[in-house]
Amino acid sequence: MTPHSTSRDHGGPAIDGLCVSTYTVPTDAPEADGTLSWDSTDVVLVEARAGGLTGTGWTYAPAPCAEVVRALLEPVVTGASALDVPGIAVAMHRAVRNAPRVGLVGYAIAAVDCALWDLKARILDVSLASLLGRVREDVAVYGSGGFVSYSPAQLDQQLTRWVADQQMSRVKIKIGHGPADAPDLAADRDWIRRARAVVGEDVELFVDANGAYQATQAVRLMKDVADARVTWFEEPVSSDHLDQMARVRNALDIDVAAGEYGTDLFYFQRMCASGAVDCLQLDISRCGGITQWQRIAAVAAAHGLEVSGHCAPHLSAAAAASTPNLRHLEWFHDHVRIEHMFFDGSSDPSGGRITPRAGSPGHGLLLRASDVAGYRTS
Repeated sequence: MTPHSTSRDHGGPAIDGLCVSTYTVPTDAPEADGTLSWDSTDVVLVEARAGGLTGTGWTYAPAPCAEVVRALLEPVVTGASALDVPGIAVAMHRAVRNAPRVGLVGYAIAAVDCALWDLKARILDVSLASLLGRVREDVAVYGSGGFVSYSPAQLDQQLTRWVADQQMSRVKIKIGHGPADAPDLAADRDWIRRARAVVGEDVELFVDANGAYQATQAVRLMKDVADARVTWFEEPVSSDHLDQMARVRNALDIDVAAGEYGTDLFYFQRMCASGAVDCLQLDISRCGGITQWQRIAAVAAAHGLEVSGHCAPHLSAAAAASTPNLRHLEWFHDHVRIEHMFFDGSSDPSGGRITPRAGSPGHGLLLRASDVAGYRTS
């Protein structure tokens, strides 16, 4: 392959620039968890170009994230060698020092970083999983949805599809019915027990409160539903209160998990050191992309913790396959639906596992630009 331009450094084609587009996709039904409700999902998609090839990354973030990419990140990315992704990641973090990188800026960095890794793999004509180096051929996934806005019939249908049709051995539901400041514990008890009855005795049942409870409420609820054998309690209290999360963890014989809102390496270091979690959640579309995912997973390993991929499963699959201390990856209903709509090459989770694409360069996904044009907002 002969690149059509040279980098300002050396060793690979120069990045021509970034193309950023935004989309808003309505949900297929109203969705809600313990602290938020929504009827659409925003996508910011980044395409990085070099040597006549294009790498694609994305994040689930509001449209202003796209302007962060254009104004702060594209100037430091353009002209750099497309092979030097870790160096570009350093440059992006320096460029946003005064923004700063915590929060929405972290989402922007994540989308660009993932696009650059996809681009590098395509330039080298290898799969992204091969470029990163596998420690496993496939990745365990768990079905995730069970929104508190669902009717009982909708919950039953979704759980049945995961367990009976797709043979998944792990599923997760939302809990936190009622007002955000006054969760309805009785409704949550019924929701958990209903889920257990639908999935049967041999499937692991996870719950996600999205920080809806106080520590005492969270502990009381899990003790009340001990018969439902919940094994994973995600964000029982707000992850802003690590001491309270540690209280819940110490009071229950259930794995406590959190980390989905982290956009900074040091956020995760503090969470690991606090003793608040049994498993650290990484969202590759928020935490700084593949470059930071690898660093954060190493921090977790140094604390004796496993990591679990939060949402965006097709964006995460190759990194997940390359992570020694990975537990599983979230097959989140909303994002799975969008990624199937947006890309050719999406995965089949039958059997509760997905395999990163090996026969195509990069992450193996191709954008269906014309099919999703109607959702584009900029």
